[in-house]
Amino acid sequence: MKVFCYDEFSPEDTAMMQALYSRSAKSVVEHVEKVKKTGSGKFMESFYVGYGHNSIADCGSTTIFIENVSTFVTKAFQAHNLYSGQETSTRYIDMSKQAISDPVGTKESKKILDNWMDFYLGAQERVRDHIRQQFPRSEDEDEKMYDKAVAARSFDILRGFLPGGINTQFSWHTNLRQAHDSLDILLHHPLQEVRDTATEVLSVLKSKYANSFSHKIHQDSEGYREFCGANYTYYHNPKSPDFTMTTDISEQDVEKYHDLFAKRPIKTNLPQWLLELGLATFDLKLDFGSFRDLQRHRNGVCRMPLLTTELGFNDWYLSQLPDDVKKEALDLIKKQTVAIAKLKCTDAEQQYYVAMGFNISCRVSYGLPAAIYTIEMRSGRTVHPSLRLIAHQMSRAIEAKFPAIVTHADYSADDWDVRRGAQDIVEK
Repeated sequence: MKVFCYDEFSPEDTAMMQALYSRSAKSVVEHVEKVKKTGSGKFMESFYVGYGHNSIADCGSTTIFIENVSTFVTKAFQAHNLYSGQETSTRYIDMSKQAISDPVGTKESKKILDNWMDFYLGAQERVRDHIRQQFPRSEDEDEKMYDKAVAARSFDILRGFLPGGINTQFSWHTNLRQAHDSLDILLHHPLQEVRDTATEVLSVLKSKYANSFSHKIHQDSEGYREFCGANYTYYHNPKSPDFTMTTDISEQDVEKYHDLFAKRPIKTNLPQWLLELGLATFDLKLDFGSFRDLQRHRNGVCRMPLLTTELGFNDWYLSQLPDDVKKEALDLIKKQTVAIAKLKCTDAEQQYYVAMGFNISCRVSYGLPAAIYTIEMRSGRTVHPSLRLIAHQMSRAIEAKFPAIVTHADYSADDWDVRRGAQDIVEK
């Protein structure tokens, strides 16, 4: 046995070295020398682009960092079940200094954005004082960790009042094939900001990996992508149920594997081949802020929702406010809803002015391994409470339909948890 690790090469070089395995029985050591001698560019141009050998580009990966864009750009790039990356967390970062995208660009549209941010910033100290009154620091709790936990809890509450157009930043770790395929779709997104970002990312990739991004443009394909982008980018059901589950998985098939479910320890994934049993589809209402956390579970299908005011503001955010702040919030929501409706723009553009606490119609479909994983990951006490409630509903629906399945969901009561203050990245 021989094992080698070559991380020092460019994505195209790495892709070429792997591709040579398919046509040569020689050692990678010799392939490394070939790459050093001839370079990968000509190889990628000859055997990847235009020749149907797309798997070659699966073998070379790169990481792209995108900054100063709205949450809708981030969500558009992440609306792919192969996406890998990270984004700015509204649960841990004070977003009051972030820029906000304003595609309408009028005095009225700016006023809507300013109103949301004035409330977000002006309510922070009052909300934190309210949290401290509800959950006083105990003698055995570290003061610094306690203060971080209070701040995190306040962001949990007030992120519901951030406008969708708030700017953020994210990374995208992708192979060259996925990058090309995703950008093909994003270049036809309904939002101009997404199209502009996709164009800039493609330009950067072309300049760095010209041979892997020199595909011929086919107008028929471009027209089809334009049609899909215009008509099927968003999922929206104004009559969305609060929660339902439908499934084509049979109880008989689940019962066949009773031992697999019964013997599975907590924090242990089910075998992926159980995907063959079928899908469980969940239709539900969820605030846009927490949808962003649910979308992170990509081993399934998560439709991109349209953010509107139609389904109301999520009650959890309002229930956490002190009485005087809650009254201000209700007045603001009513006033903002009227102002948003008067904007002259498309439904897609209107999303920039709708706060993240408004509910969206959400549809996700998972195989059993992904459904159970999502339930267990999102039912814990440190998960945002509005999403934790959904995880509990998903768990109970699975357990009711399939008594043989144990979900290991955390059903403990919501409560103050100072551990939120420890969920940070800090320098040692």
